[in-house]
Order: sequence, then structure tokens, then C-alpha cells
Amino acid sequence: MASRGAIETSKLKQNLEEQLDRLMQQLQDLEECREELDADEYEETKKETLEQLSEFNDSLKKIMSGNMTLIDELSGMQLAIQAAISQAFKTPEVIRMFAKKQPGQLRTRLAEMDRDLMVGKLGRDLYTQQKGEILTALRKLGEKDLETKSLLWPVLK
Repeated sequence: MASRGAIETSKLKQNLEEQLDRLMQQLQDLEECREELDADEYEETKKETLEQLSEFNDSLKKIMSGNMTLIDELSGMQLAIQAAISQAFKTPEVIRMFAKKQPGQLRTRLAEMDRDLMVGKLGRDLYTQQKGEILTALRKLGEKDLETKSLLWPVLK
């Protein structure tokens, strides 16, 4: 009896994560193809995607108000959606890792960005913007050992 609803909850969570992944991938693809689209097409597609995220967020609110067992798992997704909608994070990849509560992957991405900056594969402006997003995401995930000096040294050089 204790597992009653556990399978349904698991499936619902999986479906919600897949929906969030799809929307985040859509935003990431849009950013990657930005140069190939005219400005109006880009803005319209981004607006539509953000509207879908907003609708998804509304659905999460309804689910959370009616099902207490999903609250913790859905809260992270909801925070990520709100961040995407509010433009707090501009990088869909960061939003996805934040939503899935993956600080290890965020730290790995940070190390990759440091390397890319050093070899000239990543511009300083983009590096600074994405690094700020990742550090913010890590802080919001409760990461405590964020040594500012060691994390910012490539920016200061």
C-alpha cells in the first residue's frame, strides 16, 4: 500500500522533466540558430517559447497546490522556469542543469569554460555572462564552497 501512487508520481515527474528539457532545448536551439533567422522570426519564436514556459509554470503551480508529494521535486523546475521567463539565466544549458539540481555538471561546465577562455575558444563577454549565471545557479542550489578568488581568476587576468 505504501507504494500506492509512487509509479504515477514517478511517471508524472519524468514527463514534466521531459517537457522542461524540450522547452530548454528549444531555447538553446533558437540561440544557436540566431544568426540564421531574421530578427522578427527570432523574437517571435523566443516569445512563443517563453509563453510555453509560462503555461508550463502555471501547470506546475496547479499540480503543486493539489499534490504535496511532488512539491520538492517540482519547486526546482518551477524556479528554473521562472528564471528563464525573467531572463535571470540566459543560457538554456544552465537553466536545464539548475532545474535538474546538478551542481556537479554546473561545476564541470565552469571548468570547460575556463579552458575555452584560455585557448581563445570563448569570448570574454560571453564567458563573464555565463560564469555569473553558473555561480548564481550554484548559490541557489545551496553550494557553499564557492571560492570567489579561485572561481574568478580567469576573469581578472
